[in-house]
Amino acid sequence: MIRNIAIIAHVDHGKTTLVDQMLRQAGAFRANQQVDERVMDSNPLEKERGITILAKNTAVTWHGVKINIVDTPGHADFGGEVERILRMVDGVMILVDAAEGPMPQTRFVTRKALGLGLQPIVAINKIDRSDAEPHRVHDEVLGLFIDLDATHEQLDCPFLYTSSRAGTATTDLEQPGGDLQPLFQAILDTVPAPTSDPEGPFQMLISTLDFSSFLGRMAIGRIERGRVKVGDQLALLPNGAPGMVGEGEKVERNRVTKLFTYDGLNKIEVQEASAGDIVVLAGFEGIEIGKTFASIDHMERLEGIAVEEPTLSTDFIVNNGPFAGRDGKFVTSRQVRDRLYKELERNVALRVEDTDSPDTWSVSGRGELHLGILMETMRREGYEFMVSRPRVITKIGENGERLEPYEELMIDVPEEYMGVVMEKLGPRRTEMTEMRNPGQGLVRMTFKIPARGLFGYRSEFLTDTRGTGIMNHRFLEYGPWAGPLQGRRRGVLVADREGQVVAFALGGLQERAQMFVAPGDDVFEGMVVGENSRPEDMDVNVTKEKKLTNMRASGSDDNVLLEPPRQITLEYALEYIDEDELIEVTPHTIRLRKRSLAANDRKKAARAAARVENAS
Repeated sequence: MIRNIAIIAHVDHGKTTLVDQMLRQAGAFRANQQVDERVMDSNPLEKERGITILAKNTAVTWHGVKINIVDTPGHADFGGEVERILRMVDGVMILVDAAEGPMPQTRFVTRKALGLGLQPIVAINKIDRSDAEPHRVHDEVLGLFIDLDATHEQLDCPFLYTSSRAGTATTDLEQPGGDLQPLFQAILDTVPAPTSDPEGPFQMLISTLDFSSFLGRMAIGRIERGRVKVGDQLALLPNGAPGMVGEGEKVERNRVTKLFTYDGLNKIEVQEASAGDIVVLAGFEGIEIGKTFASIDHMERLEGIAVEEPTLSTDFIVNNGPFAGRDGKFVTSRQVRDRLYKELERNVALRVEDTDSPDTWSVSGRGELHLGILMETMRREGYEFMVSRPRVITKIGENGERLEPYEELMIDVPEEYMGVVMEKLGPRRTEMTEMRNPGQGLVRMTFKIPARGLFGYRSEFLTDTRGTGIMNHRFLEYGPWAGPLQGRRRGVLVADREGQVVAFALGGLQERAQMFVAPGDDVFEGMVVGENSRPEDMDVNVTKEKKLTNMRASGSDDNVLLEPPRQITLEYALEYIDEDELIEVTPHTIRLRKRSLAANDRKKAARAAARVENAS
């Protein structure tokens, strides 16, 4: 007996914590076993940021029934992970925060799940929050289901009220739960057992990948039909239309060398598996997401995995700055290119294209976080490269008009900051679609905004709301080009020579600027070292030392008191830079720089641009 279920929700609504409790209460850990919090977030980046980035499999046994559980990411930028995982399961648990209610990502993944005909279970989580309103959220979830054209069976799904931190669930708020037994029972009663035919010819779709230095690439997926044993000869079919494979198509034939299933957090080696189970299969070289395994006698291909197209792209460029090669192990164009194309094997929502320049590649993804996680992963692996400002991917409409991606932006802010938020969003061509005041002091506003309009807004938003605002967004649709948008309002300070930053030089500059560097940092000509208080860029000398003299004057020995520099993270840098700037990413540092390092070259380019503008 098997059940396959995915847990989907908006970021930070408690999915991974709930999976922790399910594993504990189902006996996946020994009584004295030391287990980290959010044990499913095994990636170092996931632990640091507190978000799930990669979908992961686990399994528990409850009353003799094996439940395969897939923990999915909650951020809209990693929707590609969710889209392919949903093909492996027969039901979904939709987790919703008891105070926040359905959020943009909840809508996105719920639409995908309902469209595939999966049976939902709704868990209204964090009922122990002081501002929880489970009855209101219950009605909002039903409204969401109706908006998404759910069937009568899907609307008639069970609702549970849970606290993932405490590990409790109940079907009635009047009777508090003591454990997760009602949740497990709802899974057994609601999620249908796989309807696959265990006696038919073998068939399995590859939904995700794993890698072992000993076994190589391994395929993870649900067996749709038949059985498989270690040593069986199978055919790995190329991507294409569903149905029988044609005569001339290239098919890889090989034997299954290893077979695993999941038990708790471990992969258990087995000799045989049958239809309905989620397995890990090794022995083939051409494993790719979306391909089909089939028996040699009946080569029938399943429908591939459809993933929504990326909306943002950026250029990855080989580092050619004065400090190139100081930090990184992998700095050549061949190494960077190979790493980007290797990422495509797992990251189905990513696109990589060669450009006219041999040291530049166009990389497209779902959003700034999607691209930023790739950059952060590469720098931790020892890669060194440069990145351009993100740009939106436009399309041509039916009548030849230019279309650009629009996002649904949802903002929760205290009432006193409403005015400043709306004032800042106005020039970014936003359109308010909904506004609600639940009476908790927070106002929820929903906007339709061009994806370009979000560039650089997050840091401005946090400053305007004194860190109290919450901002979420997801891809909505392609719409008409919104025209020119206001860019960064302030210029930057640019180093005019190479050297080490000196405190004395910063002391004279900090009155008119916010610095990005600290005394002792190495800088080069063309490197961005701070933000100017005025709209124009300014070349400055941050290496200037105090002249020594044998004459003492009043105040000559005053200490220089410096404000701490602004911390530059990858996400902040991607939002901040302008078209004529690049981010230099190395394992130890993130620097901002101008495309043209020499001041004379920048002046010539500015004069040429001005002449072109005047002529037009």
